[in-house]
Amino acid sequence: MTFVIAPAAPDRPAPLAAPPSFTIVIPTYQAAATVRDAVESALAQVHPAAEIVVVDDGSTDDLEGALGPVRDRVTLVRKANGGGASALNAGAEVATSDFLAILDADDAYHPRRLEALAALAVERPDLDLITTDARFVVEGEVVGRFSDYNPFAVDDQRSAILETCFVGGWPAIRLERLRELGGFDEGLRTGYDWDCWLRLILAGARAGFVAEPLYDYRLHPGSLTASRAATLRDRVRLLEKALNDPGLSVSERGVLRRSLRAHRTRALDAEVDAVVGGASPRRRLLGHALARGLGRRARARAVLAAVAPSLASRLARAEPAPEQRLRVRA
Repeated sequence: MTFVIAPAAPDRPAPLAAPPSFTIVIPTYQAAATVRDAVESALAQVHPAAEIVVVDDGSTDDLEGALGPVRDRVTLVRKANGGGASALNAGAEVATSDFLAILDADDAYHPRRLEALAALAVERPDLDLITTDARFVVEGEVVGRFSDYNPFAVDDQRSAILETCFVGGWPAIRLERLRELGGFDEGLRTGYDWDCWLRLILAGARAGFVAEPLYDYRLHPGSLTASRAATLRDRVRLLEKALNDPGLSVSERGVLRRSLRAHRTRALDAEVDAVVGGASPRRRLLGHALARGLGRRARARAVLAAVAPSLASRLARAEPAPEQRLRVRA
């Protein structure tokens, strides 16, 4: 029996007579090596998608050749490179289904994923965000589930979404609500998914979760550290945006400020790791270290890395790499 987690429906809506339709959008950039596997997993759904849209975000690799025999079974949208948010917006623009479901070009759906989402949507037509658990896969090895690190929130989703992206990056979104919201924020290179779910939930949307790992999220060891600092800075930016929401209660604003402090601290830690690893210059680090709203430990590490990088580097060697930490936690 499938285990479903969702907030209570205030008006107990009647189940739908028929399941809603789904458009699977696959944003693609320089992903010729993996996109066909992603498309084939979308085509293999027990509950078929109404359409599959592949959005080419200005790639220079051979996407047409990579798709091969599945090319005629997808809608291919080509656009100038603008980032993941703009690719998802381009997919949403041409989508014609009730829900837009996200699939990254190097990930995969389990064959029953849309079936599970459709069943949840039938039983809970009040939900605007529906998702499943996901497996973390590193070099072909399953190292944990998304819910191991981000438990799905039920009781107070407004406060929870200010702390963590508990919905994940691969839900299905009611297309009407997404368009009403204005889509994904193209000013964010990363974190646009969390920003979108945050704005949806603060606008009154509810999210539901099927507690089965029906999505494979493939982590690449090199990518875990290469752009981590930039990713965490984007998270800080999206949370700072949320401060401008006039509908936040006093308690929610307190949650948000604590969350911002934690994410600013993590972002600074990542900046230090990049400097210590030789991937980033240290000239701006001292300025970041003196900024307000940081934890003391992160501030001290940043000052040390700025003024004594060789010592900071020696201390950092004793810490495991991010992918090693993931394996230990899993």
